[in-house]
Amino acid sequence: MAKKKETYPKEFLEHVQSITNKRARIVIDHILKHGFITTEDLEKTYGYNHPPRAARDVREAGIPLETYKIKSQDGKSIAAYKFGDLAQLQTNRVAGRILFSKDFKKALYDKCGGRCQICNGQFEERYLQVDHRIPYEVGGDLTDRELDHFMLLCGSCNRAKSWSCEHCDNWKVQKKPPVCMECYWGSPENYNHIAMKEVRRLDLQWDRDEVKYYDALKVIADQHKLELPDFIKKILADRTKK
Repeated sequence: MAKKKETYPKEFLEHVQSITNKRARIVIDHILKHGFITTEDLEKTYGYNHPPRAARDVREAGIPLETYKIKSQDGKSIAAYKFGDLAQLQTNRVAGRILFSKDFKKALYDKCGGRCQICNGQFEERYLQVDHRIPYEVGGDLTDRELDHFMLLCGSCNRAKSWSCEHCDNWKVQKKPPVCMECYWGSPENYNHIAMKEVRRLDLQWDRDEVKYYDALKVIADQHKLELPDFIKKILADRTKK
């Protein structure tokens, strides 16, 4: 028996037609046709190697989107997106966020020394992405464009931030900007929670000549039959006790 096609409110369909953002429309049109879209669809069918960004474009256009987990074709757990509560539709958001100029990104790149502000990894400018410290979904867009209100993130850290923020109660319900600025994802240099949970996090990256130290730590951790993060925590705890 064929699945009954979903029907949508007239206001929602009219709003969809007003959205011109290409990535957002691809996500929206796919969901309208199939009921949901996966990160696998976005990567393999549409060629987007950062699916959360495409999903964020939809949310920034005022359309509620729900993220959940399903199995990929090869049995791996991946993210999928479907429309959320359409009663939360925000028709005042169409164009989404304002784009950043090359000069703005260059100034931000120079300010942070070409490093991702989460993992501290050194990257070429093209591999770093401008991100609001306070997520657009919570604080909206900022017209003053002060450098301190933004950060540069590598693709991996941006995906991790997106996933954590989207599952935070402040993102989903409270929407209080000061809470974001006390979070690791908004102020990794000075924070007291991660997505409103009492958690502390340290992201490390070994580059170039440092790789040999990582490899040595991994060998010793394997000898102790410990995962590398647990082994590093043990070393730090032992040093702190002395």
